[in-house]
Amino acid sequence: MTDLHPPGATVLAQPLPPRSELALRRVAIDTWRENVAYLHRDCAVYRAEGFQALSKIEVRANGQRILATVNVVDDAAIVDCHELGLSEDAFAQLGVDNGHTVSVAQAEPPESMGALFRKIASERLTREDFAAIVRDIAGHRYSKIELTAFVVACHQSELDREEVYFLTDAMVGSGERLNWHEPLVVDKHCIGGIPGNRTTMLVVPIVAAHGMLCPKTSSRAITSPAGTADTMEVLANVELPLEQLAGIVRDHRGCLAWGGTAHLSPADDVLISVERPLSIDSAGQMVASILSKKVAAGATHLVLDIPIGPTAKVRSMPDAQRLRRLFEYVARRMGLSLDVVITDGRQPVGNGVGPVLEARDVMRVLQNDPRAPADLRQKALRLAGRLIECDPDVRGGDGYAIARDILDSGRALARMNAIIAAQGSRGFDHNHPALGPLTLDVVAPASGVVASIDNYQIARVARLAGAPKVPGAGVDLVHKLGDTVAAGDLLYRVHASYPADLEFARQACEQDSGYRLGTADEVPRVFVEF
Repeated sequence: MTDLHPPGATVLAQPLPPRSELALRRVAIDTWRENVAYLHRDCAVYRAEGFQALSKIEVRANGQRILATVNVVDDAAIVDCHELGLSEDAFAQLGVDNGHTVSVAQAEPPESMGALFRKIASERLTREDFAAIVRDIAGHRYSKIELTAFVVACHQSELDREEVYFLTDAMVGSGERLNWHEPLVVDKHCIGGIPGNRTTMLVVPIVAAHGMLCPKTSSRAITSPAGTADTMEVLANVELPLEQLAGIVRDHRGCLAWGGTAHLSPADDVLISVERPLSIDSAGQMVASILSKKVAAGATHLVLDIPIGPTAKVRSMPDAQRLRRLFEYVARRMGLSLDVVITDGRQPVGNGVGPVLEARDVMRVLQNDPRAPADLRQKALRLAGRLIECDPDVRGGDGYAIARDILDSGRALARMNAIIAAQGSRGFDHNHPALGPLTLDVVAPASGVVASIDNYQIARVARLAGAPKVPGAGVDLVHKLGDTVAAGDLLYRVHASYPADLEFARQACEQDSGYRLGTADEVPRVFVEF
């Protein structure tokens, strides 16, 4: 490199204009996947640059650059006139210390804005359009308003199957892609919407004990009472560096970890931050979200659970079949072998709804405890059997029997205990689970047969009780569909740790318990593949 200054010369760095230099201040506000900057209304930079609330700025420091949406502050206790505040997400991304000097400038609009406007106008987008949009989303160059516009536009003018493939492919390309250097890497996923249903935590140790590679990275709950990562965290650490996760998978053929540390399909995490509050879960976005994560995680074979029922995400068999065909088309284009299984989604699976209660159910199934919920055991065995049949050495139809033998023999429990120990055991005892000490008993108002259970309402009650933020909160179900009950019999017990949470749950139960009593003839029939 050519030296432009003679030896011994004093080199004065050219300072940025004074108006663009501010001291960084960490503002302890969780803005959930959005970079937010805080400027005092009397800040010289704010006045000189002509910023206004919700405009976007570019922040630079120490070679790093982020884009953020401006919020205007009038309280110097939050941000002073010489400071730039950053929300938790933005501060972490910039990666410099509190008080560090940062420069601020107007941000150029994202390159993909033209494509976004075309989608808002219901135009069909190209592969390049989706790549540009996803690149900007992953780079946090979209505000929440622009993200919402994209999500709603894709929902209203439904993506065709080619567009879903383009979106999936772009989302895979936005982050890391793991390669396990094995020809068979299996995974299992459910589209969600059914409380309990913690089959993944049973499938992984069963198929890993069979010898199949199953590196399971799961999400935390956003609007549900528990995700797989929340429930596994009751048993062991789930926030693992990628190197440690890979070592556990090599040693034990499986893991159950939170996927946030692996940087897989990061654009999906940003999109979810607006999809879930809007309760938008369109077919195209669902397919792209699920398959992009699986492909990025290195899976070659996936068993996908689509539950159907009156209060499930998918309400009818024709809808399930349409969704299945879309999943199969995109998976085929992505080079992923997919086996879709349509299952019973009429009611919660298992007895517990909430992290500790679901962990209790899982460990009881693994230990072949007579108190284990039979529906959770049976569904997990069926799904594990389908995955085992991906093994070229296993004949079709033999998977269930193999899975049952692995579970009954204790090999699944041994494998789960090994994975728990490797991830860092938390000493969970399913006989004495740490449940919320405050309880509410919901009883049958009359005699009859449990004719329906509202999945959404049961999940809502569990969330209001504190789950998943409070692991011991949730709903412990006593009766399921088809059970005969007498007036005053316990239907379920709500657990909470705080009086306010219990009161919220009580009010919800008084409005609607989620249970309807009737006759045996009124229990809904669902035709499923199991």
